[in-house]
Amino acid sequence: MNFELDERLLAHAGKAKGPLDRWLLRFIREERDLPVIRQWGLMTVVLIPLALLTFSYTEVPWWLGLTMFVTAQILTPPYILALHVSSHRPVFKVEYKWLQTFAVWVLGPLAGQSPETYRAHHMGMHHPENNMWDDLSCTLRYQRDRPSHFAHYFYRFTVFVLVDLCKYMAKRERWKFLRQILVGEVGYIILLAVLLAVRFEATMIVLVARLFLTRFMMMAGNWVQHAFIDPADPADPYRNSVVCIDTLYNRSCFNDGFHVGHHVKANRHWAEMPEDFLNNLDQYAQKQAVVFRGVDYGMVWLLLMLGRHENLVRRQVVWPGDERSFEERVEALKTRLQPVSQEAVDADLQAAAA
Repeated sequence: MNFELDERLLAHAGKAKGPLDRWLLRFIREERDLPVIRQWGLMTVVLIPLALLTFSYTEVPWWLGLTMFVTAQILTPPYILALHVSSHRPVFKVEYKWLQTFAVWVLGPLAGQSPETYRAHHMGMHHPENNMWDDLSCTLRYQRDRPSHFAHYFYRFTVFVLVDLCKYMAKRERWKFLRQILVGEVGYIILLAVLLAVRFEATMIVLVARLFLTRFMMMAGNWVQHAFIDPADPADPYRNSVVCIDTLYNRSCFNDGFHVGHHVKANRHWAEMPEDFLNNLDQYAQKQAVVFRGVDYGMVWLLLMLGRHENLVRRQVVWPGDERSFEERVEALKTRLQPVSQEAVDADLQAAAA
């Protein structure tokens, strides 16, 4: 199959380009992860001083609050995806793993991440459950182009995720993850309480607003990543995940658009995602995987909420042999947005086990 990706819109493995990069290499396991430590270094020198300046004011000037908010918004998505790839594959050498702790505990709150919860949720729960019913971020029960259903999804996550995640870890005796969640969340709540009492405005701008916005962005992203589910085989990563290619998001966020390949092999290095996609196009075509071109998760989410199915189909890759009309492909896409019953999921899992 003749298929090309726009190389300008892909994140590529890092290569040392100067003295600073060569110095950074001493901390990490492999050179191609230089973009991860560069990203966190940028946050350290930009976001931490800006946050400290914001906290120096009892009443934060509007221009400073806006600058803090916009800067954090720009730096948050790459931070989260750097955290994502480093959760799957350790970036730092053993003797420097404290740098990962710094990224989680110091940089994390500035990007709206309460310490430790992300890794526990993602590694200890989401990937093992693969968007099935025991996945606390499961999308199966929802009509995934209906705003009211997304609102319920976001509300349920925001209000109940901590309790549900702790119950999940205890039930499966994943005590290390449970301990990390409790230490991270309790410590973070205490920190917020103290800072709110001392610097209310700054805490709301730097931490609280960012926390809710980041969780909204993450749940919108997960909603899209698992929106287009084939009800005939909802456990198959090719049929329950999505791929977004030829978008700036991939370049800045470690090829996160290749979500099918990530669920097929969770610890695949982020720089290998595009090549893996190209090497398995026949598999994608055979299973009619949903691949969009020129739109990222945020735009796909917006089009879903607006009910613009036709716009999505115009951006959808048409696999060889697919002779359906445009209208037929629109209807086919809509069927993959409908709720999937638990009975269908259980039957699929039993068939896979057999």
